[in-house]
Amino acid sequence: MNISVVIPLLNEEESLPELTSWIDRVMQENKFSYEVILIDDGSKDASWKVIGKLISDNPNIKAIRFKRNYGKSAALNSGFEVASGDVVITMDADLQDSPDEIPGLYKMITEGGYDLVSGWKKKRHDPLGKTLPSKFFNRITRMMSGIRLHDFNCGLKAYKLDLIQSIEVYGEMHRYIPVIAKWAGFNNIGEKVVLHQERKFGKTKFGMERFIKGFLDLLSITFVTRFAKKPMHFFGTIGTLFFLGGGIISLWIIGEKIFGVAKRDVVDQPLFYLALLAMIVGVQLFLSGFLAEMVSRNSPDRNKYIIQSRIGHDVPDRE
Repeated sequence: MNISVVIPLLNEEESLPELTSWIDRVMQENKFSYEVILIDDGSKDASWKVIGKLISDNPNIKAIRFKRNYGKSAALNSGFEVASGDVVITMDADLQDSPDEIPGLYKMITEGGYDLVSGWKKKRHDPLGKTLPSKFFNRITRMMSGIRLHDFNCGLKAYKLDLIQSIEVYGEMHRYIPVIAKWAGFNNIGEKVVLHQERKFGKTKFGMERFIKGFLDLLSITFVTRFAKKPMHFFGTIGTLFFLGGGIISLWIIGEKIFGVAKRDVVDQPLFYLALLAMIVGVQLFLSGFLAEMVSRNSPDRNKYIIQSRIGHDVPDRE
C-alpha cells in the first residue's frame, strides 16, 4: 500500500464527507493505493454515524472510536499503530489542511529521501491570538531542538512507515513529533509550504491553555530525549554545582567565625541557611523532577485509552 492517511477528529460531522471525498479524488487521480484511518476522539456529535456511512461507501476508510476524549496525541498514536502504508500522512479533519498536498509530500518521502516532512502554513487563516503565540513557540522550539522548521505544530505531515513504528506519542507530545523523531535517530527532516484554508465548519477545539502545556511539554521532551540515557551528565552537573556552591558558602561563614572575623554566630546568619537550602533543596528539586519524568515516560498507563469501536482492522483493544 502506498499511503496511510491518519486523521484524528473531534466533532467534525459536517466536514468528514467532503474531506474523505477530496482525499479519494486525489488518490484516484494519482493512482495511489491507500487507506484512510479516522480516529474519533470522543465526539459528542454525529461524527461516528457519518463515519459509518462513509465506510459503507468506501472500503478504503477505516475507523477507531475512543470511549471519551483522550487528546490528539493518543489519537495519532492509535492511528500509527494500525497504519500500513509505505508513507503515513497526518492531517486535521477540519478542512483547513488540503489533500491536494498529498502527492507532493509523498514524493518528498519516496524520492527526496526524507524521513519526515512537515507542512509549513506560511499564510495562515487564523486570528492573531493563535498565530502570534504559535510563532513564538516555533522559534523557541527551533532554538532548543536545532531543527530548522517554521511550523512544528502543523497537522499536515508525512512520515516513513518505519519512523512512526519507532516512536511513541503520548501526553501532548504531538506538537513535537519532529523532535521525538530526531532523537530517535531520524535526522532527515524536511519542510514543505502548504496551503492553509479558512475553517469551513465549526470552531477550533484548542484554547490558550495549549500554549502553556506546549511549553511544558517542550521542556519535558528536551530533557528526556537528551538525557534519558545519560542523566548524570546534566542533573549530576547541576547537583554538583548547587552542592559545591552551598558548601563553599557554608565553609566561608564557618571560617570567618573560627578566625574571629565574624561577630555573629554561624547559626545567626541567614546566608548560612540559604547555603544549606542550596545544597539540599536544589539537588532534590532537579533529581525529583527527572525521576518523575522518567516514571511518567515508562508508565504502562501513559497511552492508556479505551477504544469503543473499530472498523476495518483487527488490532486488539488496549485494556
